[in-house]
Amino acid sequence: MTTLTDRKNAAISRGVGMTTQIYADRAENAEIWDKEGNRYIDFASGIAVVNTGHRHPKVIEAVKAQIDRFTHTCHQVVPYESYVELAERLNALTPGNFAKKTIFVTTGAEAVENAVKIARAATGRQAVIAFTGGFHGRTFMGMALTGKVVPYKVGFGAMPGDVFHAPFPIELHGITTEQSLAALKKLFAADVDPGRVAAIILEPVQGEGGFYPAPAAFLKALREICDQHGILLIADEVQTGFARTGKMFAMDHHDVAPDLTTMAKSLAGGFPLAAVTGRAEVMDAPAPGGLGGTYGGNPLGIAAAHAVLDVIAEEKLCERAEQLGGRLKQRLAAIREQAPEIVDIRGPGFMNAVEFNDVTTNLPSADFANKVRLIALEKGLILLTCGVHGNVIRFLAPITIQDEVFAEALDILEASIIAARG
Repeated sequence: MTTLTDRKNAAISRGVGMTTQIYADRAENAEIWDKEGNRYIDFASGIAVVNTGHRHPKVIEAVKAQIDRFTHTCHQVVPYESYVELAERLNALTPGNFAKKTIFVTTGAEAVENAVKIARAATGRQAVIAFTGGFHGRTFMGMALTGKVVPYKVGFGAMPGDVFHAPFPIELHGITTEQSLAALKKLFAADVDPGRVAAIILEPVQGEGGFYPAPAAFLKALREICDQHGILLIADEVQTGFARTGKMFAMDHHDVAPDLTTMAKSLAGGFPLAAVTGRAEVMDAPAPGGLGGTYGGNPLGIAAAHAVLDVIAEEKLCERAEQLGGRLKQRLAAIREQAPEIVDIRGPGFMNAVEFNDVTTNLPSADFANKVRLIALEKGLILLTCGVHGNVIRFLAPITIQDEVFAEALDILEASIIAARG
């Protein structure tokens, strides 16, 4: 008998990796039911996309209303007010007390690509600096900026030039803020004149790299370095944005404003939409026609995004993220004595992670993290691993998750970690 997995393997490129063999049939808030009727609690959220939950009623209502009016005109051909209004809202919401402008595209990688284009046009420079462990997409510039080879760069040949990497400060792995800044200084001395650097890009909390928050002192120093050398600072908020960290954006935790902010994922609650927002004079550097895309700012995604912003405000999801994250980290801390493999519990708001080492070697243990993930999946909880060493489990449940479902998930998580030890 041919299974759905057999059909998938025959029809779809193996390059499209799959974390589970669950085939979704329907979803509601923080729960997914598969084709066989099995129920799962979703601690992945489509990789931080449905912060407002699967099929939030207000998001669905907004999209249905838009479908009844029009679904596509291409804003560059026949514009529409909802696009303008959403740009106005993002200009006001993103960090930075200065005039801003916005463009809409479709994916996070596309937002990053456009941020680099804008930075190069605004500065007349070419070079870009990113950080080890960072993830910025699977397009060629996105791959070049990404600080991890496997699986993102393997077999794809030469990357775009004038991209440099500095170590991201992670004290758990022996890299301090001072060491990272010293490496950046060495990069300027040995590899690239800072006068040639258009931008420095980083995730304020690394996503795929392991949910490591950038230290406040590091972000402040980067801002000073950028100001000193006329370099633009790009905050990649694709995974951190829209209440996930307990603030609308992760950079709101710091007294540091980026020049450009990229966003996508949870911006439109499950509909494809991404954006770049930044200083007005910087955003205006490209000539007319230099930015855009046929589907950029699709009216359905725009309608969904307006509803998402309303839900975040009305349901106080930034505060809710802090509450949920606190409960999760407290539960993990309570079982630490029973699970010495746990070496770190971290993350702002509800962008949390637990990291595992082997108790014998004290080295990162991807095997243990994956064992926890698989046991949890058998018990009905969907988890994601991440990290350069693959030894981190990240938690990305919808911020709208019901209290009783969240409590059930925490019980499964604890049982899975304890079972993995056996």
